[in-house]
Amino acid sequence: MRSNSRILSSRTVFKGRVVTVKVEQVFEPGGVKAEREVICHSGSVVVLPRLADGSVILVRQYRHAAGRALWELVAGGIERGENPQQAARRELREETGYRALRVKPLFDFFPSPGVLTERMYLVEASGLTLSEADPEADERIRVGRFTRRQLKQMLEARKIKDGKTLAGLYWLLNKHPGN
Repeated sequence: MRSNSRILSSRTVFKGRVVTVKVEQVFEPGGVKAEREVICHSGSVVVLPRLADGSVILVRQYRHAAGRALWELVAGGIERGENPQQAARRELREETGYRALRVKPLFDFFPSPGVLTERMYLVEASGLTLSEADPEADERIRVGRFTRRQLKQMLEARKIKDGKTLAGLYWLLNKHPGN
């Protein structure tokens, strides 16, 4: 919802496979007139896969923009015609091979609202059964299973660097401290 803001002009300066970049002249609440660079993204899902014993599945993959491999929650774009729960099931199967009996929406957030329109939806997946993964051609994914204790240790040692994963794991550890 854009309260009292108006776009005075907008021009696309880049259109890629995943994002579009626009430069917009805007009139914002409070009388602010400004030029804003906006990265447009259709939205994504972040999956918190919880096994019956309470452990969590993370994936490790190389992220070019970060210049390193990162441990992350399963995540990916929401495709046209999908809702976050459908996207969560698809991404979980593609990246890890796990199928979820239940998917539960938890909350949504903007990872970088100063420049990015992307909204991320955190979804908990449970009732997991293992089948075969089907990653995209350019994905090299390592799957790991972590206990709550291991996750706490990774967070305390600052081993988790990915924002969406930090949000999901801190939610899990604060919302469900004992299980």
